[in-house]
Amino acid sequence: MHTNTDSWLISNFKNGNEKALAILIERHQKEIFTFIFYKLMDETLANDIFQDTFMKIIITLKEGRYKEEGKFVLWAKRIAHNLVIDHFRLKAKHNKVSETSYDNEEFSIFDLIAVQEENIEEQLVSRQIKEDLMKMLEYLPENQQEVIKLRFFDGLSFKEIAEQTDSSINTTLGRVRYALINLRKIMGEHQIVLTR
Repeated sequence: MHTNTDSWLISNFKNGNEKALAILIERHQKEIFTFIFYKLMDETLANDIFQDTFMKIIITLKEGRYKEEGKFVLWAKRIAHNLVIDHFRLKAKHNKVSETSYDNEEFSIFDLIAVQEENIEEQLVSRQIKEDLMKMLEYLPENQQEVIKLRFFDGLSFKEIAEQTDSSINTTLGRVRYALINLRKIMGEHQIVLTR
């Protein structure tokens, strides 16, 4: 299986073979992590963005929204790049806006596009998604519920979650991963679709 193409692995993962995804991640993790790290120059933050990138990839593949328009690794890097931009956007919203951010002199405030506030309809949809997600969380073991709430509702980093739950980063990552796998199963069983 290790010698198969990315396309073959993606297709097998879509058909329920979780091992195919593990091989795909293993194959590209160094390149994608390095790509993220050099944009941020912060290992902890790069780890968080890396995990979020693969969560987005997993969800997109599971929902059948991946369109093969070139190399998988380029698509993965595009997702990572967008998450890095989101991080800087969020930071700019919280910090006093200056022409360049001191963490990264190459990053100019002009790279940011104004973040649009959600309109009433979007707020209602967001609330509905949150409510659906909260209902689904009840099906998870308590430790998985906790990490999902801390990560996706409170916006904590994996390092902060590990400290707050008195666990190692690996245990935290494992819990988030298993929680997401379980949530996908619950979504499948209950035919829930979270779309915006």
